[in-house]
Amino acid sequence: MDGYGYSRQIQFANQEDKQEFSKFPTKTGRRSLSRSISQSSTDSYSSAASYTDSSDDETSPREKTQVNSKGSSDFCVKNIKQAEFGRREIEIAEQDMSALISLRKRAQGEKPLAGAKVVGCTHITAQTAVLIETLVALGAQCRWTACNIYSTQNEVAAALAEIGVAVFAWKGESEDDFWWCIDRCVNTEGWQANMILDDGGDLTHWVYKKYPSVFKKVQGIVEESVTGVHRLYQLSKAGKLCVPAMNVNDSVTKQKFDNLYCCRESILDGLKRTTDVMFGGKQVVVCGYGEVGKGCCSALKALGAIVCVTEIDPICALQACMDGFKVVKLNEVVRHMDMVITCTGNKNVVTREQLDRMKNGCIVCNMGHSNTEIDVASLRTPELTWERVRSQVDHIIWPDGKRVILLAEGRLLNLSCSTVPSFVLSITATTQALALIELYNAPEGRYRQDVYLLPKKMDEYVASLHLPNFDAHLTELSDEQAKYMGLNKNGPFKPNYYRY
Repeated sequence: MDGYGYSRQIQFANQEDKQEFSKFPTKTGRRSLSRSISQSSTDSYSSAASYTDSSDDETSPREKTQVNSKGSSDFCVKNIKQAEFGRREIEIAEQDMSALISLRKRAQGEKPLAGAKVVGCTHITAQTAVLIETLVALGAQCRWTACNIYSTQNEVAAALAEIGVAVFAWKGESEDDFWWCIDRCVNTEGWQANMILDDGGDLTHWVYKKYPSVFKKVQGIVEESVTGVHRLYQLSKAGKLCVPAMNVNDSVTKQKFDNLYCCRESILDGLKRTTDVMFGGKQVVVCGYGEVGKGCCSALKALGAIVCVTEIDPICALQACMDGFKVVKLNEVVRHMDMVITCTGNKNVVTREQLDRMKNGCIVCNMGHSNTEIDVASLRTPELTWERVRSQVDHIIWPDGKRVILLAEGRLLNLSCSTVPSFVLSITATTQALALIELYNAPEGRYRQDVYLLPKKMDEYVASLHLPNFDAHLTELSDEQAKYMGLNKNGPFKPNYYRY
């Protein structure tokens, strides 16, 4: 009985009822695996409530000929006729992204990105569309594709295509579609990118692999994910990074807001939408206690879940202990857990052996960027049955009838299965826009072929743009106080080594 004893047995009217109650639900049918298995970072900002989720049109967008109202066909989306719905989504997102809109209004007269040709690979959602339209307003030309096969809002992609953005993305792409879309963004006649905005490193990887000559004109790369930044540092260490790169992921405004506060809310949203689970009293293990893990643990604990943590870093482990979480090894607790959540950015955090030991009904999901944390490939074996029970929810059924509930096939839960708050994405998007402006306009010699953090002054500027939303009023240093602290009255207020 899942390793637990009961102090009191349920009383049944007869033995047949008792036997029926004790059975694992089973099903012999096997789901066809229509999508190829990917080890790329095809993961997600998504819209579970997307208008297009209910679309009955199964024709591949690659097989369609579509044109927008201006007669252009330089795009590939699910259905260009959904542009009006997408425009409404974008307008709703703008209402909670006032800081990014403020940046757009302040800088559009100067056009700091005039001449910039930005190729982007990110989640294509209403919030990302606000960023893309801001870049266009600041003078950039943009071509865009999705970094996750499940996260695209089809109607938003259509709205972008309608205004002339060359966007190649739709929800539910295959692995082949994913790379085809990236290629169409990069490899186009008469247009060559000079800036890259990436989320996960797949676009950068593709350019290095297929079109290395593009880097002769590229002035910089902006990367926002743990996975992508890790790839950039690997290139730098090997001496293969041939342009400057800005590490947005480790900027304060990304780490402390998107990673922490966003995940604190969206983990619950994703789990509720997919499983309707009750959190109170559930045994949960969260693998990783970085900013994402901290946000997940905080939310789950607040709703009454019994949370423990796995960690490799003694500092993060000590933080977890001081926050009231028991630090364990996954092997020690896996057979008792109701939920297993990965937040590490690593690979094979949850192995097949551990999946075999999980109890019936255990929910397994990933909150890290890459789809490598859970060994999903090991579950594609003849003895296991896959049953799709709803969008992004699979029951993996063992021969004895045990079921493990796998969400989003191990891809990023919150962006594959729910939505993400527009306000927190405004913070990240504003940081990305400023990073592009900085790299594009930097004088020759300021940045070498290496990976850089966003200047502290820019982090503070991003934060200051968002304070009016809360009617917050900053205290100003007097001249005497500034002199005493050795600070400029206008910042930066903390040294680069400061840990917020």
